[in-house]
Amino acid sequence: MLQQSDPDLKTNVCSPSHKSNSHPARVASGATPTNHHTKVDQAWRSRADSKPSNPPPSEASQAIRSNFEPASVSPPSPEAVSKEIQREDTLDTSLSPETTNGAATPPKIPVSAQNEAAPEQGFLPVLRNRNFLALWSGQVFSQLADKVYLVLMIALIESHFHSGDRTISAWVSAIMIAFTIPAVLFGSLAGVFVDRWSKRAVLVATNLLRGGLVVGVPLLLWLSQGWGSISGLPAGFYLLLLVTFLVSTLTQFFAPAEQAAIPLIVERRHLLSANSLYTTTMMASVIVGFAVGQPVLDLADSLMASVGLANGKELIVGGSYAGAGLLLLLLKTNEKTKSDREAPHILEDLRDGLRYLKHTRRVRTALIQLVILFSIFAALSVLAVRLAEVIPGLKPSQFGFLMAAGGIGMGVSAAILGHFGQGVSHIWLSLVGSSGVAAALIGLALLPHQLWIVLLLVMLLGGCGALVAVPMQTTIQKETPPEMRGKVFGLQNNGINIALTLPLALAGVAETLFGLKAVFLGLAAAAIAGGLLTWYICRTSSNVSKS
Repeated sequence: MLQQSDPDLKTNVCSPSHKSNSHPARVASGATPTNHHTKVDQAWRSRADSKPSNPPPSEASQAIRSNFEPASVSPPSPEAVSKEIQREDTLDTSLSPETTNGAATPPKIPVSAQNEAAPEQGFLPVLRNRNFLALWSGQVFSQLADKVYLVLMIALIESHFHSGDRTISAWVSAIMIAFTIPAVLFGSLAGVFVDRWSKRAVLVATNLLRGGLVVGVPLLLWLSQGWGSISGLPAGFYLLLLVTFLVSTLTQFFAPAEQAAIPLIVERRHLLSANSLYTTTMMASVIVGFAVGQPVLDLADSLMASVGLANGKELIVGGSYAGAGLLLLLLKTNEKTKSDREAPHILEDLRDGLRYLKHTRRVRTALIQLVILFSIFAALSVLAVRLAEVIPGLKPSQFGFLMAAGGIGMGVSAAILGHFGQGVSHIWLSLVGSSGVAAALIGLALLPHQLWIVLLLVMLLGGCGALVAVPMQTTIQKETPPEMRGKVFGLQNNGINIALTLPLALAGVAETLFGLKAVFLGLAAAAIAGGLLTWYICRTSSNVSKS
């Protein structure tokens, strides 16, 4: 390599003037070779005779060196040196002798190669990841099946059990309770087992089992026809409750395994984009699942009837779960093999997860922020019915338009965040998002009677909610070590499910006692308090870092 003690060489080689100084005509006429030719020869010869302590040169450097140092003992001719320099100029390859610790560095990488090596942003590098594509595809089918499952249960209740003595709401409420209980009971415990088991195996098995349960519903209803009733309810309805309970229990294993798998297959710098895509898909499944659930079930029944078969509704939902399981077979998480030592007690693992949250302020704060956010969304799902009632021209049964607006806002915001949000502090994103949620709730409290204003405010609420949810979820994934992810995500799943359950019961009571305006203002105060809490704790924490 070139030595730094050759300032003339640096000027000659790196400047355009070296071409005139080294013209072959001068050599051919017998003129003495220019100074830089001699120095090039001496530099490469001295380097060949020494044993450098630097790492081996790059392929580009070796190629150039091979041209300057032929196999023969004699040094390269000035003509060869001149031609090689001119050829390298044509190829735009720099021979800059910039040094590190006194030793010259290899030639600079071309600009095009530097651009190719620069980290990509947005969704493109995530979508190029085949493992993430497998996980994402499985998520699409699984979450759509989750949403359409509830529509399926309502359809089965209407066709098999509903009568005039009970409202449809009473039957559906029982199904919702059966769906919620496993989330409260098993959310944390499921995360412990997820840490012990293969994430891929959990993802595949839970989807295939859920698919089998749903496809088996018609057989169970047929078998229960002569069983009579229990406590005034048909035996077949209890079987529906049992199937719903089991499906929800399996979901408690699927959710933390899915979250724990994302950081296993996605580079740390792309986690924000991956979580943005995850959140966008989740909100899209809520909108699409509830909006097109009934038409899809009717279409499935019609298609199956056209070929002489029945139970198309069960087949389409069960098939979606099974399809998710089959797609997830393509997933490779590259998990480390578990040691053969005896696993600790389940409760000890659970305590480990709680201790980790206690001593890791960033993860704990992010989890609290998510619980507050989902509590607000759960309360809004109840208050939206009352909000639709006070808006002129809108019926209470049309509250879904308001919820869809929130989902659209969250999906669009998550998509933009995933494309442009890399390098932005998660703390500031959370604070801005919490402030936006609070502003939207204050707007709903003050202007609840104008439809278009309400729709825009709900979209703002959803969009700002994504600014909280996506960075906080990414923070939890980044800060949690692999051996703790199942436990932490299990606790997160448990906390969020409780956050989604309690406001359903409390929001309606609070609205009756204090009024719609007071409840919205209270939720706004909770939102801004959560944002300020996150900002303060992370600001004072010793491990604050820009994400």
